[in-house]
Amino acid sequence: MARNVSDYIQSKVIECGDNVDLADSWVQLDDLYTKKLWHQLTEAVKVFVRQSIFIHGGLVEFYHMFISDFEHKINPLSLVEIVLVVVTEIINHEEAFAFIEGIKEKVKNDLEAKVLCMIEIGRIKLRAQLMDDVKTIIEESSELLDTVDGITSVHSRYYELSSEYYKVKSDHTSYYRDALRYLGCVDIHAMSVEEKSARGFCLAIAALIGEGIFNFGELLCQGVMEGLRQTEKGWLVDLLQAFNEGNLARFYSLKQFWELQPDLLSNQHKLEAKIRLLCLMELIFRRHAHKRTIPFVTIAEAAQVDIKEVELLVMKALSLGLVKGTIDEVDQQVNMTWVQPRVLDYTQVHSLRDRVAEWSTQIRDTIKLIEDTAPEVAAHS
Repeated sequence: MARNVSDYIQSKVIECGDNVDLADSWVQLDDLYTKKLWHQLTEAVKVFVRQSIFIHGGLVEFYHMFISDFEHKINPLSLVEIVLVVVTEIINHEEAFAFIEGIKEKVKNDLEAKVLCMIEIGRIKLRAQLMDDVKTIIEESSELLDTVDGITSVHSRYYELSSEYYKVKSDHTSYYRDALRYLGCVDIHAMSVEEKSARGFCLAIAALIGEGIFNFGELLCQGVMEGLRQTEKGWLVDLLQAFNEGNLARFYSLKQFWELQPDLLSNQHKLEAKIRLLCLMELIFRRHAHKRTIPFVTIAEAAQVDIKEVELLVMKALSLGLVKGTIDEVDQQVNMTWVQPRVLDYTQVHSLRDRVAEWSTQIRDTIKLIEDTAPEVAAHS
């Protein structure tokens, strides 16, 4: 086989013609192969398979004529990473599936490499719209990844697959969850502006219409929002900010934009219900702990609802676990004791800082009062 490899490399060097740099790259691969420097060769191949010379094909040939000769010497996970580039050249789903299955058998004793093969098979099946098979692969991959310590490059591929699956299934809540987890596994700064804006757009839509999603601050602090703001859909960032603040006036001022987005317009009632719940949460959050007895009329004005609908609004918030407290129907007020923690923006953190400062002042005043009155108490005891 070594002879065939050498002949293959030499033929490629001849094909380079006047392209000296490319010829040198082929010679380097041959040199590393001859010296059996497998680690260095692996790293060189990782880079080489991404070169522009393979734009019009040749990756599959490169695998069969060169890589396959020493693939048993390559770290299993590195082998799969290389193969993932090679398989992009195979258009036929069945052929691509068979190719990855063959690699999966070769790396079956390495858990991460095996799972990465499963994920790629899932991606192939997703393109072929074999949704039941994809769901099974996601479930099996999740169970295997639960046994892996820490976060690896395989996790990012898993979350990318699962989020794409949920996106196709229009499961906005599950998509939002796994798409955020994907961002937590990758270097966002390495993304292009186009990719940031695309991911930011999908996440924004999912967050707005997804069930049970009320922590908008978590999304707003993601780097992909920067890419989204630089596009014509930048108003979505402002809309997310409006939801994060529970700001109904800002929400309606942006209607000229969001009503042109079909997914948002068709879910207008859901959006209005969600931002009113967030308005209630923000109203409670901005009040001091000892001032959380709130009249129905105050809530009605803030949430822009009829006073008869306030009780239903509060009950909804209680049932969703967004707040804790009691409703006093007789006195037409609510007594709130807790509001669900959220990722805060700068304005909300500033408000919290002011309250902590006020609380600290009250404690100092109380301590001083005790110190001043202590002698009198001692004298009368």
